[in-house]
Amino acid sequence: MRLRDLLDESVVKVGLESVDKEECFEELIDLLVRAGRLAERGHALEAITVREATATTGIGRGCAVPHGKHPSIKTLTVALGTSQDGIEFDAVDGKPVHLVVLILANPDDPGPHVRTLAEVVRLFKLPGFYNTMVAAHSARELLDAIDAAE
Repeated sequence: MRLRDLLDESVVKVGLESVDKEECFEELIDLLVRAGRLAERGHALEAITVREATATTGIGRGCAVPHGKHPSIKTLTVALGTSQDGIEFDAVDGKPVHLVVLILANPDDPGPHVRTLAEVVRLFKLPGFYNTMVAAHSARELLDAIDAAE
């Protein structure tokens, strides 16, 4: 599963305006709605919020992977954003998040969801990947960086 195949410029945002994770969820879900990838904003927000209540998806080292499942989500859906200022995410290391990949899936089809989570974590662990991503000035630069890493 390639992350790049799930993204285009309409669901990637450089310069997230959010200051906390709740605002971040809304900002990225709104991107997906505007791009026509989600029909039901409320269900997507509920799925992410319910999952986040179990444990933070701020995995540390400036990265977060909020994810959730809901029957209204017909196919695996992903959005990506970066923040120069950082987002308060209750991350495991207590530091602000600068790189966020939001993943939504249908609960009856867990395979793509799990493979995408694994790919995101693999990319986050690549030397220099995080720095390249947060230094990007455009959605195109982010997408090109993901493509090169994959």
